[in-house]
Amino acid sequence: MSKNWLLTLIGPEDTVLAALAAIDRGALQIALVVDRERRLLGVVTDGDIRKHVLKGNPLDGSISNLMNVNPVVASPAEPRADLLARMHARAIHQLPLVDETRRVVGLLTLDELLAAKQQPNLVVLMAGGQGSRLMPLTADTPKPMLMIGDRPILETIILQFKEYGFHRFAISMHYLGDRIVEYFGDGRRFDAEITYLRENAPLGTAGALSLLPEKPVEPFFVMNGDLLTKLNFTSLMTFHQTSNAALTVCLREHTVTIPYGVAETSGSYLTRLIEKPTHRQMVNAGIYVCNPEIVDLVPRNRASTMVDVAQMLLENKRPPAVFPIHEYWVDVGRHSDFIRATEDYGSVFN
Repeated sequence: MSKNWLLTLIGPEDTVLAALAAIDRGALQIALVVDRERRLLGVVTDGDIRKHVLKGNPLDGSISNLMNVNPVVASPAEPRADLLARMHARAIHQLPLVDETRRVVGLLTLDELLAAKQQPNLVVLMAGGQGSRLMPLTADTPKPMLMIGDRPILETIILQFKEYGFHRFAISMHYLGDRIVEYFGDGRRFDAEITYLRENAPLGTAGALSLLPEKPVEPFFVMNGDLLTKLNFTSLMTFHQTSNAALTVCLREHTVTIPYGVAETSGSYLTRLIEKPTHRQMVNAGIYVCNPEIVDLVPRNRASTMVDVAQMLLENKRPPAVFPIHEYWVDVGRHSDFIRATEDYGSVFN
């Protein structure tokens, strides 16, 4: 988000000349017209002013006659990829960020979104599983390489991380791992750096970390290679770095509806009858952020999971932080999940 956006603010009583001065100050090619509470009333771009001048109109007129009172806006919580897609679709180069009361809280530009700063954090993707529940689809293809939309699941994951500037990947593999290496190589084709952790036997979601050639210096991601999500990975990393926890576990709400009337009793008497109740639980979403020290907790040469690591931290009175995911998320583990992801892909990821 631009640091100069505050310089673009003007009031509805200001002139076109004042708007032009604000555009010059902010160097963002836009002025935001706000009220005394900084609620957005409209916007005016340098293109609007250029057209205004070309028509022979004066610069001392009120900006309220020129501004666009229905600009495209967004919430600061929206995923970066969604914001970029919206700007492309509407052919706009600036996007005001507003809260629930329409108060301006920031301004994004297309140039900023397209030039995501490269981040140093490693992304470890777990892609060694056999995917037995998806047979026969996985008979000759590792599950993370199944095609959903026009690309393998693993490629979509990598591209999502790249949207947020994360470009360093280590992929753990076992079952049909050569298929993964053949497709991704060293990552140059995807403007990424990709290395591989080769498991001689399945090591689980944590065990593969013992194969890292060196301990990361920065906090790093661990993610299952069969997930599709629109999670804002920058927000997740920022949350972790401010949590003071060694591990952050992403959670997702899961609902289960019992298809019967559930009876509550006391002795031989009915006390309550609940028709088809729905139970909500937060479940493990298979995405983590780890401090480098987590690598030291992983046993060598045997299988272990991130759940084991979380339990070790709990036993040592170092509870992991939790990060709820409200964005799109699907674990492509069963045929029904595969069908759902395939149906969703075009509207969610394109």
